[in-house]
Amino acid sequence: MSEITAEEPRQSTADPTVLILAAMAAVMAALSVRILMLDNESTDFYYFLGPWYQYIANNGGFHALSGTGFSDYNVPYLYLMAALTYLPVAALTGIKCISILFDLALAYYTFRIVSLRSPQQPWRALGAAVIVLFLPTVVTNSGWWGQADAIFTTFLVGGVYHILRDRPWWACSFFGIALAFKLQAIFLFPLLLVLVLARRIPWRSLLALPAVYVALDIPAVLLGSDPWQLLTVYARQPDTYKDLTLNAPSVYQFVSVPYEEQDPVRHAGVLVAGALVLVLIGLAVWAIRRAGGAAALKNGPTVREGRAKLTDTGLLLLAAVFAIAVPFLLPSMHERYFYVADVISVIIAFQLPRRLWYVPVLVQLSSFGSYLKFIAPSVSPYLSMPANGVLMLLALIVVLRATIGEFRRSWTPGDLEPAPEAAALTA
Repeated sequence: MSEITAEEPRQSTADPTVLILAAMAAVMAALSVRILMLDNESTDFYYFLGPWYQYIANNGGFHALSGTGFSDYNVPYLYLMAALTYLPVAALTGIKCISILFDLALAYYTFRIVSLRSPQQPWRALGAAVIVLFLPTVVTNSGWWGQADAIFTTFLVGGVYHILRDRPWWACSFFGIALAFKLQAIFLFPLLLVLVLARRIPWRSLLALPAVYVALDIPAVLLGSDPWQLLTVYARQPDTYKDLTLNAPSVYQFVSVPYEEQDPVRHAGVLVAGALVLVLIGLAVWAIRRAGGAAALKNGPTVREGRAKLTDTGLLLLAAVFAIAVPFLLPSMHERYFYVADVISVIIAFQLPRRLWYVPVLVQLSSFGSYLKFIAPSVSPYLSMPANGVLMLLALIVVLRATIGEFRRSWTPGDLEPAPEAAALTA
């Protein structure tokens, strides 16, 4: 259910035709920008994506997935790559087009989420979607780099949308699909744990996560892939990179140890990050339950449990906290791992525009500044990675303060609006 503030108009004056034309114009402009980048061949394509595509093409398309040892990606992305081999399109163009299509899907779910807040202001939702489409990191990630971050992020943001619409099974299914595409989807999984512990979604809906993950592996198993190899693909990834940070604007921009001593620091960093995330989860659950108690004092047994315990704004703020905090605290993160934060920071800025309008600016300056270290080596000497880390830390602090403020507002019974059922009884 959406939260609508009193100052929002009750009737929309937007012409649907004009809105559709504006959306089409924005999509065409976004595609045009990306088309200009299609010929760029990144080192990731040269060393990884290109050879994977060639292997699949040389070994019978989908039949090549009878063994997946040629790639360190999970099979859902390889299905898309295999499908490309049957189309009359160059590998580089096709791989980038897949990601670009998901850029559009990501903008769509951004539109839908912001529409829940402002159903009578479609231009506001369209503005959020357009901003996401033109974020420098989003444009660069697909159009220049050909990376797949838009794919798993689309399903994460779609999952958040379904949570807001009280569709827990759809939400967990989307989170499961996101995980099947990229391990980095786990950055938002603490939100699910909070929602379960706070009883916003039922425990049993979590069964959709492994069910969807395993179901997406079945076609590869039928083609001859080793099931154990598929189920443990992510277990083999963490040791791929030994550096404390790979251009990520994380806390490890402020940690300096000799390379040969980085392994113990990495292992300790994972434990510390896990402990801090658990603390955040515990505090969030405590705050939500306290808000539920305040709501019960005001509305009695007629209050709707889920809405009383966690507002939509609180939910989105928690999503932003985890999207920033988890990659900020973990070692061995890449610059691209703040992609989810890039998008969700825009959504919360539209949720609380007067207070958080500058958060996506901080996140984007930090995130894209880190991209430049890789995609523009000529400017690398002029970039300060610790400065990017400071910007991301500032964004995290701002979002944490906004989240605490949202929960404190919910603790005051007078600040809570009665549920429709209670309002009807007192009318």
